[in-house]
Amino acid sequence: MTSTKHIRPAVIGIAGGTGSGKTTVAEFIAERFPEGTVALIGHDSYYHDHSHLSPEERALINYDHPDAFDSDLLVRQLKELMDRRAVERPVYDYVTHSRQPRGILTRPAQIILIEGILVLENKQLRELMDIKLFIDTDNDERFIRRMLRDTHQRGRDLDSVVTQYMNTVKPMHLDFVEPSKRYADVIIPGGAHNSVAMDLVITKIRALLQDMAERDGEAAVPSPS
Repeated sequence: MTSTKHIRPAVIGIAGGTGSGKTTVAEFIAERFPEGTVALIGHDSYYHDHSHLSPEERALINYDHPDAFDSDLLVRQLKELMDRRAVERPVYDYVTHSRQPRGILTRPAQIILIEGILVLENKQLRELMDIKLFIDTDNDERFIRRMLRDTHQRGRDLDSVVTQYMNTVKPMHLDFVEPSKRYADVIIPGGAHNSVAMDLVITKIRALLQDMAERDGEAAVPSPS
């Protein structure tokens, strides 16, 4: 196959409320393309570092507000990846609400998937995206998924999960996440379980890659064999 090193990556944004299935959709897309051609970046990795605060102060932060994220860093690193330069993506510890001392090396890829509750809320991020997706999932199902994730994976107790959901997660969803749906090119009810919508998205990504390759006189990224 002809090298694709000069083709600008296709950037796909995947938004939706907490527990909507954004990561599952991103992984579904990644599995439909050859290994090494897709980079998956979670907006959650770009929470501001709060290691300078006490545990009590960290617990009071609104982690569902746009200001909780270092989106400027994500924009800079995304531009680096689009220019075919590797970046050191931050690693966030959800238990301590702080960044790990060392990040993860992320290399350029032909497809860059960015997922997070607020990736469509941020204008600078939207302007870098070729395709914008919003995963629309039932509110009760989203809450149950978040509750299970936070209690099983993030060291949270049930009372704190419910309190946070009522005080910040739900209000911020209504104020910022849900309104960002209007920026989506495609709204996917049910996430990766919506096979018709997912097939259409995969087809669109392949067509986008083909168009980019033709403009640059290169070969498009093939489907997995």
